[in-house]
Amino acid sequence: MEVLGREERSRLPYHVSQVQQPRATINRLHALFHSMAILALLYYRASRLFGGTQNSPMSAWLIVFASEIVFSFLWILGTAFRWRPMSRTVFPERLPPDEELPAIDVFICTANPEKEPTVEVMNTVLSAMSLDYPPEKLSVYLSDDAGSPITLYAMEEAYSFAMSWIPFCRKYGVETRCPEVYLSSSAHDHPQHSTTEFFMEEWDKIKSLYQLFKERVEKRASESDGTGGRSIILSRDHPPLIKVINGTRMDAPGVEQAKMPLLVYVAREKRPLYPHHFKAGALNVLLRVSGIISNAPCILVLDCDMYCNDPTSARQAMCFHLDPQNSHSLAFVQFPQSFHNISCNDIYDGGMQWVFKVLWPGLNGLKGPMLSGTGFYIKREALYGRSTMRQDIDVLKLRLYFGLSNEFIASLRQNYKYIIDNGVPTDALLEEAVFLASCAYEKETIWGEQASPIGFMYHSVVEDYTTGFHLHCKGWTSVYCHPSKPSFLGSSPINLNDTIVQNKRWGSGLLQVGFSRFCPLTYGLLRMPILQCMCYGYVALLPLSSFPILCYGIIPQLCLLNGISLYPKVSNPWFLVFSLVYLSSLFRHLFEVLSTGGSFGRWWIEQRMWMTRSATSYFFAFLSTIMKFISASEVDFELTNKVIDTKKIERYKAGKYDFESATLLLLPLTTIVILNMVSFIGGVGRVIFLNSYNELLGQLFLSFFILVMGFPIVEAMVMTKEKGSIPTSTTFISAIFSIVLVSLGFILFT
Repeated sequence: MEVLGREERSRLPYHVSQVQQPRATINRLHALFHSMAILALLYYRASRLFGGTQNSPMSAWLIVFASEIVFSFLWILGTAFRWRPMSRTVFPERLPPDEELPAIDVFICTANPEKEPTVEVMNTVLSAMSLDYPPEKLSVYLSDDAGSPITLYAMEEAYSFAMSWIPFCRKYGVETRCPEVYLSSSAHDHPQHSTTEFFMEEWDKIKSLYQLFKERVEKRASESDGTGGRSIILSRDHPPLIKVINGTRMDAPGVEQAKMPLLVYVAREKRPLYPHHFKAGALNVLLRVSGIISNAPCILVLDCDMYCNDPTSARQAMCFHLDPQNSHSLAFVQFPQSFHNISCNDIYDGGMQWVFKVLWPGLNGLKGPMLSGTGFYIKREALYGRSTMRQDIDVLKLRLYFGLSNEFIASLRQNYKYIIDNGVPTDALLEEAVFLASCAYEKETIWGEQASPIGFMYHSVVEDYTTGFHLHCKGWTSVYCHPSKPSFLGSSPINLNDTIVQNKRWGSGLLQVGFSRFCPLTYGLLRMPILQCMCYGYVALLPLSSFPILCYGIIPQLCLLNGISLYPKVSNPWFLVFSLVYLSSLFRHLFEVLSTGGSFGRWWIEQRMWMTRSATSYFFAFLSTIMKFISASEVDFELTNKVIDTKKIERYKAGKYDFESATLLLLPLTTIVILNMVSFIGGVGRVIFLNSYNELLGQLFLSFFILVMGFPIVEAMVMTKEKGSIPTSTTFISAIFSIVLVSLGFILFT
């Protein structure tokens, strides 16, 4: 009967997919309607431009026309996301027995203990070690780019605590396996166990052990006696260090021991004269080092602040990787990025709901979502390439691809696994791992090169986007798994400066790809379906929206001050076309927000942050990319600060914008807001006293809309003495820029 039950279970699918048909139909009908309206709008502009019937200055007309073309182009690319949205449901209970599951290596990257608190990183490590997966098939690797002794010490302490934490989680079926989160609550918050006296005793012991672990790590981090000083923590010049953590047993009487996952500390070599390729370089070192140790066929990649919130995520991912129909072509399973520190208002749109509830489900119905940096289970075979893993391939060619390590080349055999007895590796194994982590190992190989990709891609700070793009170009597919319970939870920026810096970094990397020979709209056109190509192109070129946003925030306003109309009169039927295009785009976004569980307030915040990102992050990303091409310099990888600031958290939770540290980056936005204040007042005066309502209503409404969306900017400039307000110097410089623009407007448009 047991055998029969297993056979019946094996015939059931591990997952099911369903196209969101009502939404797909609505999206396609809207695309048809909006496309017709856009064509009519562009026809109006072109006919009057080439027919010479426009009453506005040629330069202003051309700039606005170009802005509308860019917006239309990006909108057309974005329709591909809405063509076939799909949802998926998994059935982990139908998976084969544990002994038949593939092994998993977990890669976690950290780079700076000052911006990425060590205790928080260790919570991510502990949550990964506690996944609901056979421990003998689970290995966790932490890449420490700082080479910090504090991080290594914390890993040893974390392993010791895990020897008690992991059996506790398994014994009581703990669902939240990040100890900081679980132990921050009370034992009475878990009624399924709190009635038993034995559970209360073990809870107290585990909590005491965790407090002891935190105290030890924080004490070591605060020391500066030569073992934990700033100069060592932030070292950018250090040799490689590989250590398999064994741990020293912390005193926890009465707690049952359990099999432990493998835990490995990796500090790759870093030298000033060698490029380190940011996160992609760290991941490739982990790929090589893990290849000669555990060599798991599947890899989970996590950011250091993205802890495992649902221990069953590995089994959910296996529902796709073990699917006999699609497994051969499946490269990775992407989970959404969710965040534990998002407030109910989410004023900075840190949750990126639009991406993970609209765009990625749309990709799910094509060839799958893009790689999203963290929270994905990827096949090692996809990163190596099938062509390099053939049994008949020449060893000399393999060395050209993978380097000179014979041990690593031997690991390309899928059944390879190094046996570590009692958690103690041999000296020879560690020496080989150190060799693989040296900064010169990739010399004269094709690691990370985009022309012949092996591993994670270099030459862009968005290594996830470029790696996923090349995998899709090579015929691999991906799937998007979005369960009701977030599988991973991280921390999102809670002040405007970090938000702008983060989006600037992403925008710079994306534009690098969009302006390179690997532009998705050219390189990908013959290598992937057209809709998938359009989606990749949209994301790569999205920072170009800074151009039309800045133009719409400046040119119509300067013309308004000079009484020049850029839009049809209200009495003209063409005015209806412009109104339809504008309202159609707004209502589509509103429909997407409401249909995915959002609210009108959520929609308004996303609109505001879209304008903010375009005028700041994307604008400076564009400038940074241009400077990169001119000077051939690398785009800086700016880490987002994860350190908790109590005052910033209070302002964020209260829904108050924090402009305090964003000075230079805010200048374009504050300049636009001041200019629109002036143009709106001047426009109202013209409409009232010169009776120009019919000609200037469109531009007057545009200034009003920008002011309403930029109200927090106005408020922060007025309340100069409040914490988090815009510095007076920034307001002053923006006012000067506005005066210059108004003066240029009088010169050019009169």
